[in-house]
Amino acid sequence: MKLYICGVLAITAFAVSCLHDSTQSLAQNAYITNSSSNSLSVIDTEKNKVTATIVGAFFSPYGVTVSPDSRDGSKVYVTNSTASAGKSNVSVIDTATNKVIANIPVGSEPVGAAVSRDGSKAYVANANSATVSVIDTATNTVIATIPVGVGPYGVAVGPDGSKVYVTNTLLNSTGPRGTVSVIDTAKNTVTATILVDGFPTGVAVTPNGRKVYVANQSSATVSVIDTAANTVTATIPVGNVPNGVAVTPDGRKIYVANVNSDSVSVIDTARNKVTATIPVGTFRGPNGVAVTPDGRKVYVTNFRSNNVSVIDTAKNKVTATIPVGLNPNAFGMFIHPAREREPRFAGKPGTANCHGRSVAALAQQYGRLNAAATTLGYSDESELQNAIRTFCRE
Repeated sequence: MKLYICGVLAITAFAVSCLHDSTQSLAQNAYITNSSSNSLSVIDTEKNKVTATIVGAFFSPYGVTVSPDSRDGSKVYVTNSTASAGKSNVSVIDTATNKVIANIPVGSEPVGAAVSRDGSKAYVANANSATVSVIDTATNTVIATIPVGVGPYGVAVGPDGSKVYVTNTLLNSTGPRGTVSVIDTAKNTVTATILVDGFPTGVAVTPNGRKVYVANQSSATVSVIDTAANTVTATIPVGNVPNGVAVTPDGRKIYVANVNSDSVSVIDTARNKVTATIPVGTFRGPNGVAVTPDGRKVYVTNFRSNNVSVIDTAKNKVTATIPVGLNPNAFGMFIHPAREREPRFAGKPGTANCHGRSVAALAQQYGRLNAAATTLGYSDESELQNAIRTFCRE
């Protein structure tokens, strides 16, 4: 079924100062699924070195996603695209011990996976079942199975957790184009189906939740979806057989791994235009792509050359190559996400004066709200205001 051709500043309520979290300076790990080695390579992104190789529980591992830190630490979810003992499953790894702590049965041939921002749910696309499995991460059980389109492949969760976007390849359909299913997470039902280009695979949502970027393999394009209207507003030409898609933490750039062009396309989200094309080497087959939480590095899995390329985002250049297992894919958000720090703004969520205190603190710190928006990584003042309202629960 699969086509195997291949930082936010914190502001206190009483003083306008940064909160420093010592854990934020720790290296973030990248988790690489090696499909033909049946293993998972753990890369320290500070040292660009493999620090562990996990084996013994995987069967053609393909998709991977990392949960945010919680009271119980963080977990990695790996889709095993080949069934074990007649059952397709998802392996759960405890990042503190690098051990598999559960194997969760899901639908047939799981591919992409994504975890909600609060870490409470994991969503898995089952290519041969035309379904998405919803996993309760506290109990490691499937609590819902949602019918979607034919050949579901990639999964992305919106920033507020209310929507999930699933690419449907429609490989078994007579039509040449694919679709994206929009799932309402409160109801676990599909509320919209959006037509995109041929064989859509990778998908990413911008941090503000306003746009979704979809890689279309057979048409060598990326579709841009307006989430408010559920319509495609732009189609961007990229390299041949685009697969993995990743967005920077500030939402300003999209990185697309082009399997048959041996390159990574860099898209400016403000203009929806490719601003750079980064070669990763000959006969590499770049497939999966993820960005570090600080936005400084991009990691690209090279399916054909059994290694991972590290891109310096300031230079748009490969600065390191890390050997891993056989046929690495790591389709999904395979780098540990940024650790949340609270409070993000002044005021107390849910109180009547929360918004006013937040705005006043920002104005005191930066002089003007538009200056605060720029410094904090928001696209404009309106986006910053929306973030404040979300924080204040207005």
